[in-house]
Amino acid sequence: MTSIERIPRPASPPTRCMCTLLPPTAKSPSFVIDSKNKSYRHQYSNIYFTRLAMLKMPVLERAQARWKDLSGNPVYVPRVLDVVKSQLCWVLGTVYMDMPLKPNVLEDLGRDHSLPPPPPREKFYSNEDCVMLEDESGRIKLVGERFQSMHLVTGVIMAALGMETANGDFEVVDTCFADLAPFAETDSKDSNRMDVDGSSVLPDEYIAVVSGLSIGAESPADAQIQILVEYLTGEVGGPEDQKLASQITRLVIAGNSLSIVPEGENGEEGVKKSRKFGAASPANFSPHPNLALSAHLQDLASALPVHILPGADDPAGAILPQQPFPRAMFGKAAGYETFRCETNPVWLRIECGGDSSPSTQPSKSTVCHPSIARSLLVTSGQPVLDMYKYLPTPPSTLLSIASSTLRWRHIAPTAPDTLWCHPYRERDPFVLSETPDIYIVGGMPGFGTQLIGPEGGAKKSRRRCRLVLVPSFLETGILVLVNLRTLAVRRVNFEVVGMSSGGGEAEPWKEDKDAMQEG
Repeated sequence: MTSIERIPRPASPPTRCMCTLLPPTAKSPSFVIDSKNKSYRHQYSNIYFTRLAMLKMPVLERAQARWKDLSGNPVYVPRVLDVVKSQLCWVLGTVYMDMPLKPNVLEDLGRDHSLPPPPPREKFYSNEDCVMLEDESGRIKLVGERFQSMHLVTGVIMAALGMETANGDFEVVDTCFADLAPFAETDSKDSNRMDVDGSSVLPDEYIAVVSGLSIGAESPADAQIQILVEYLTGEVGGPEDQKLASQITRLVIAGNSLSIVPEGENGEEGVKKSRKFGAASPANFSPHPNLALSAHLQDLASALPVHILPGADDPAGAILPQQPFPRAMFGKAAGYETFRCETNPVWLRIECGGDSSPSTQPSKSTVCHPSIARSLLVTSGQPVLDMYKYLPTPPSTLLSIASSTLRWRHIAPTAPDTLWCHPYRERDPFVLSETPDIYIVGGMPGFGTQLIGPEGGAKKSRRRCRLVLVPSFLETGILVLVNLRTLAVRRVNFEVVGMSSGGGEAEPWKEDKDAMQEG
């Protein structure tokens, strides 16, 4: 008679680590548009003037320090139209990309008049593009070999060193940006430690990030999503899996939770739609995806805090910043205090529990460890994908573009040129007054991560920003875990045997290998 092997059981069930959500600071403001600012009467030019005013001093200070010892004694010209020919100088302003292939208002007018619009372009760049630098006085055309190896987009605040040519253009020999904003100040000395090698004796605490669940898609990943929910709630896996799941303090869903319903799904083309009260009946709507999402969110919110952001494919406003989902659309999940509907983008400030964490058993020999506060900036990815259209690939990648937004101190420079945004009048909320500890970009085609520090290396600052590109769960089945103490990154893949994510053949993403070098 064969003996039956018993499944190993832990001596005591793991307890989930807890962390605290801190209130926002003046440098990490809310993106909620209140009734006082909800006006569309203002011109979008106010955003550019405000952006230039907010970033002028940081760029000016870095440019002065960068070029003060150059031979030729370059001078700063406050107005781009006051540049003197053949004089070495530097100017400061807003980059404008004059690109013939960019979308224009004539296409929108043609669409309104039922004219067939041209197919959407994957890229805007061409050999006829011109780079301009503008300020309050006017514009000047930038030329030179310097731009052949750079990636620039409209809306970036930049200083350019060079001289005006006989043709009236400004030939650039060097450029300067604001670089990383200061990191958030903290009272905890331990917050500067980043034991990426995992040598810290403190228990690891993770924040989980997923994007692109796309519930309701033609080839849904229902099985993977169910396994994901059970994993996060600690219902599947062995002791090691459950231990790791217990160290996940909260979940962030970075956009595209629901899928766009294809046109014609509720009826064939050419069939006359039924009318009700003289109007066409609503089409392309099904409550089933939202009900399925609500059920998953209810299960998750009962086990850990959940933050959900709207994305490009979700039923939310298209302009940035996207406002939070109405809680009522998520049924019973809305009754949990652990469930939060966020804006896109959103700042989150999280404090790790330190010695107060339930997973830490205090003893007489235990050394007291202070808590650690981490700032997170999360976006669903629309700004990075929009900038991706401006640049040739290679050499530019989504990872390099996202890292550039930190050095530009602006996460959505192409708004409002080619990216819809709210017409702010007195401020530009997308300007970075501080650098987050963790910068998460959802809605990406593949995974990528990088540690980003200020120019000059560790001599200036030991702190780094962990940039993470989160891929679509529908396409990849990837859940990303970020260690709040060490800023190390882990990936958890969810697959069903004989089925790839999305019900199709899985294809490797060509940038994934390069992006993993610093993971």
